[in-house]
Amino acid sequence: MAGQADNRAPYAKIAAHYSELISSGALRPGTLLPSIKNLAEEWKVSTATAEKALRKLRGEGLVRGIHGIGTEVVDQPTPMSSGAQRQDRGRRTGSSWGTGERSDSHQAAVVPAPAHVAQALDIEPGSEVVQRSRVYRDRHGIVAHSTSWIPARYGKMVPQLAESARLTGGTSLQLIAQATGHPITRRIDTASSSRLTPEHALLLELDPENPPADPVVVMTAKFLDSEDTVVEYGVDLGAPGRSWRTETEVTL
Repeated sequence: MAGQADNRAPYAKIAAHYSELISSGALRPGTLLPSIKNLAEEWKVSTATAEKALRKLRGEGLVRGIHGIGTEVVDQPTPMSSGAQRQDRGRRTGSSWGTGERSDSHQAAVVPAPAHVAQALDIEPGSEVVQRSRVYRDRHGIVAHSTSWIPARYGKMVPQLAESARLTGGTSLQLIAQATGHPITRRIDTASSSRLTPEHALLLELDPENPPADPVVVMTAKFLDSEDTVVEYGVDLGAPGRSWRTETEVTL
C-alpha cells in the first residue's frame, strides 16, 4: 500500500530487494551480486547487516557463495503454489502464474462429483460439478497439475467456467463473486506428501514404470463465500522434487 511504512529490518529490506530482482528475471542466473562492502556502502548499513542479507538470500536458495569470486544468482525451479496462493496472486496481479510460469492443457467439463469432491463441496455424491484442470510449467518442466471443482449452478451463471480455455476477466472465484454478489471470505487449506501413484504419473506426464523417488506434494483449498457456502474445491499436485514455499512477515 502506498505510503505504508516499511518496518522490516535493514537486512530484510536488502534481501527482499534482490529477491524481487531475481524472481522477476531482472537478475539472471550467473549474475554476481555486489560484494558485502559495496552492499554496505550502497545501502548505508554495516558490513554485518549486508552479510546477513546475503545469508538470507542463500538460505532461500536464490544465490550461492563462490569462494574467491562472490555471490552468484542460481538457476532454480519455481516453487509450487497452493490454490489459495494462486488466487491471492491473481487478485493482486491479474494472473495466477508464478515468475517464469505458464499454463496450458486447460480442460473443463461438467461431470458427476466424486465422493471426496462432494464431501468437500457439501453436496450429494454424483451431483453435477464443473471440473477444470490445467498444468503449470516453467523452464524446468511441470510445476504442478491443478484441478478444481465448482458446483454446476455457478457454471450456469458463468458459462465460461465450463469451457476448455483459460479464463478471461478474472479468476474463477472473482467471476463467481461478481455473478452472485457474494464475496469470497474464507478458505481452508491442507498440504501433505504422497508417494507417486500411476494416476499422479499420468497427470504429471511421468513414466509410471520408472517413477522418481521423490514424493509429490498434494495441496487442497476449499473456498467459501460470505454466505458460508463452499463455491470451489481445488487440488494441486506438485511435481516430484518441487517445494512448497510460503513467506510471512513476523514482527516481534
